[in-house]
Amino acid sequence: MNRVNTAPAIVPNFDDDTATGRKLAIICSKGNLDMAYPGLVLANAALGEGVETHLFFTFWGFDVITKSRMHDLKFTPLGNTATHLPQGLGGIPGMTAMATHMMKRQIADVGVPEVPEFLEQIVASGGHLWACRMSADMMHLTEADLYEEVEGIISAADFIEKTEGAQLLFI
Repeated sequence: MNRVNTAPAIVPNFDDDTATGRKLAIICSKGNLDMAYPGLVLANAALGEGVETHLFFTFWGFDVITKSRMHDLKFTPLGNTATHLPQGLGGIPGMTAMATHMMKRQIADVGVPEVPEFLEQIVASGGHLWACRMSADMMHLTEADLYEEVEGIISAADFIEKTEGAQLLFI
């Protein structure tokens, strides 16, 4: 009989309440409806586990925190192979509006709040929202244009400094 030496299995302890010191930094770079939610869901989950959480909105992710656009994020099946639809359908007039309506209904059906309410929930739970200085400058946006709970417009270097030691997710 040939025996292979293996190390004992490591079983994680999910009942451990020592979340202190953990940090999560999420860079939100996309502002379409289907890409806004992953960062928000992960931030909410981390906050529920007691993890210090920072979201940094850059490039098209600014749509998620820009007052004039945050209530009207779109979902388009065009170029999105994950929809499992023939790609030609995405270019038909009205498809983006229909796909957006359907996705918003599905999100509401599972009890997930719309983007502005989700941001409010994240901030109320202790999450931090930051806007990218370079993106703000490129888009000619100021803090007055942004969701009120954004703590500031900061550089990428400032965000790296604020989130030192954090687990980093780029969405």
